Amino acid sequence: MGTAFFDARDRPEARPLPEGEAVPAGRDATKSGMRRAAVLQALAAAFWVPQAGLLAFAVGRIVDGGGLREVLWPALGILVLGLARSCLDAAGGRLAFHVARAELSRRRRIAAAAISSSSPIDRGRPVSGKAASVLGEQAELIMPYLSRFQPARIKASLVPLVILACVLPVSWIAALVLLFAAPLIPIFMALIGWRAQAASERQLVATGGLNGFLLDRLRGLATIRALGAVDATALRLRQEAESLRKRTMAVLKIAFLSSAVLELFAALGVAMIAVYVGFSLLGEIRFGTWAGRLDLTEGLFILLLAPAFFEPLRELSAVWHDRAAGDAALKALDALAAGGMPIQGSAEVAPLISAGAPAIELENLVFRYGADEALILSDFNLNIAAGEHLALLGASGSGKSTLLSLMAGLAPCTGGRIVIGGVELMGDTAGGLRGGMAWIGQRPHIFAGTIVGNTALGRTDIPRAGVAKALDAARLGHAVAAYGSRPLGEGGTGLSGGEALRLAIARAACNPHLRLILADEPTAHLDAATAAEVTESLLSLAKGRTLVVATHDPLLAARMHRSVRIDSHSMIREAA
Repeated sequence: MGTAFFDARDRPEARPLPEGEAVPAGRDATKSGMRRAAVLQALAAAFWVPQAGLLAFAVGRIVDGGGLREVLWPALGILVLGLARSCLDAAGGRLAFHVARAELSRRRRIAAAAISSSSPIDRGRPVSGKAASVLGEQAELIMPYLSRFQPARIKASLVPLVILACVLPVSWIAALVLLFAAPLIPIFMALIGWRAQAASERQLVATGGLNGFLLDRLRGLATIRALGAVDATALRLRQEAESLRKRTMAVLKIAFLSSAVLELFAALGVAMIAVYVGFSLLGEIRFGTWAGRLDLTEGLFILLLAPAFFEPLRELSAVWHDRAAGDAALKALDALAAGGMPIQGSAEVAPLISAGAPAIELENLVFRYGADEALILSDFNLNIAAGEHLALLGASGSGKSTLLSLMAGLAPCTGGRIVIGGVELMGDTAGGLRGGMAWIGQRPHIFAGTIVGNTALGRTDIPRAGVAKALDAARLGHAVAAYGSRPLGEGGTGLSGGEALRLAIARAACNPHLRLILADEPTAHLDAATAAEVTESLLSLAKGRTLVVATHDPLLAARMHRSVRIDSHSMIREAA
């Protein structure tokens, strides 16, 4: 956690969603939009019935010796219906695409807000590489699922029934063939679909794991080279890639299998209809109609409708894989949206600490990471005077960093309460209290950009002169002179560890509402000379403000007004 200041105004992505954008309302709007799109596409498909009737009538007239005048009006009717069918199908597809895109954006926004508002100390927080993979790559699989599968499913439920109702008055045996052939397709598709969904979920897990592995190794390239682990890392990457390849091929194999099953039953159904109509027209079959025998017009009408009867089912099979992949992507996105341990009060609130360094009271504080985990803090009490500089000492794992996180509202307390400047830290006050805080961690994050831009961080209310003053106070004037307007690399490439920490101090100094500074091991991993420089910069910033430092550095602790030691049982003792 390297954020140098807390201000909800600078974190728009962490703001909660408006009340009008609740999940249930969004789902209802999506269902309604998809239903309208599916009805438009189903209506377009149903227009083939009158088209087929007109086409069969025209062919029948021509065979009976009719002239051009007798087929002109049927031809015009076919043209008009074809144009209307194309327009309806395009309108349905366009509507389905826009509804799917809006639903995807809504779910992404909810998931991103949940991630941004989750506590950085949450042990169940998803790996950044996996979260990026779900939000960016895997979430796109929802688009074909919503825009293609949902309308295709409704169309497959309506259009065959309409065609069956039109065929039944002409030939009961043709309707019977269609009626028996149709259910076999969804039955086998459902059986295959169960395996397809499980395979898609495994593939998405493998994709997210590979992305997380790559991001982690890219961040640690220098360490990998230093430890001579390049070959081991390459071998592990090859294994992960091979695993992903096998899972992807398994998904594709199931997709091809589902298409083959559909084509088989559709072809058999159409072939049976064609055989019946052909032998009926030849006079070899004299049953299957309600009266008399089939004539050319009726037989052609049934033959034209038979492929259209299976077409919605074939379309459904073609997007059946989209359903499996989309369901898996929705589950992954919903898992991110479920969040974990939340940050308290991430909404924009005016700063509550108006003036003066605040006193801090920790009363009977209790905290654990999970309901089944051991207590980190138990009945913890501590009072910090206004303007006091306090050092928290203790072994690693004793709860020092956790205590600072609780003071910052980065996680809710399991029990007890925290009072800062007379205001209890709660969900509706944490955002305002953080407006007067600064957090200085061991490794502040440096963005790709100039030193001045990394100090201001987009806060337009800070004048350039204020940024320059903050950089001078943090003793970074030489770095500014050296780099000028040249950008730094992502992660602070070009700055030393001490300069990165002083940049975090400069960020904090730019905050006009700053009253409380929380520092977590600010001098760790620094040589003695650099640690002394960072200490001087930190103490200069802390003049007239309350400072709480978690540290193992005895030299830094000696510069504080008071030091307390936290043992493994979260008890406090005055340090010697």
